[in-house]
Amino acid sequence: MTIKLITFDLDDTLWDTAPVIASAESALHEWLTHNAPQLGVIEPGLFQTVREQVLREEPQLKHRISALRRRVLFRALHGVGYGNAATLADQAFEVFIEARHALQVFPQAEPTLDALARDYALGVVTNGNADVRRIGLGHHFAFVLCAEDIGIAKPDARLFHEALLRGGVTADMAVHVGDHPGDDIAGAQQAGLRAIWFNPGGKHWDGATPPDAEIGCLSELPAVLKRL
Repeated sequence: MTIKLITFDLDDTLWDTAPVIASAESALHEWLTHNAPQLGVIEPGLFQTVREQVLREEPQLKHRISALRRRVLFRALHGVGYGNAATLADQAFEVFIEARHALQVFPQAEPTLDALARDYALGVVTNGNADVRRIGLGHHFAFVLCAEDIGIAKPDARLFHEALLRGGVTADMAVHVGDHPGDDIAGAQQAGLRAIWFNPGGKHWDGATPPDAEIGCLSELPAVLKRL
């Protein structure tokens, strides 16, 4: 069947995630140090402990990572006596999310998306909270599907089924591209899509079912898609 839709993971597929998350956490820490001194010295495990408490009480936030982070910030701030904890939590979250979008897209990403958009509909299927519109890539995509929006995360097949509905295609007309063997490759294949593993580090595949194709660079995608 002719491929009509290509869906993309974002984090570690269109950009390297670890550096930008580290930078965002650092920006958040610095802001809290200056604007919420009652927190004192912020120990590395503080927010993780609060996060675990929140998830025990509100498990529905597991896949709503922005809402979860806001709630964790609120709990931590409220716990040390801030009466305006909600306002501070919102401000702190905005500091984090702004820094989270100060990322460097892989140099091959935009030219590849430009080329693919001439022949296919493109979509996003992500578990993260990066917004492609905020970093100037939104115009490439027909839709953006975030786990946070519907409370379901990859590898749950329902997220991919929703992508098929939004793309107006059946599974045999769609291909998903991502870096994670479980969330992206196994998840997409279980939903009936073909899956291309983005593997720039040349890792050994140790999953149960191999990907339908593998690439080490995004610029390889157009040629690989023609062979599927």
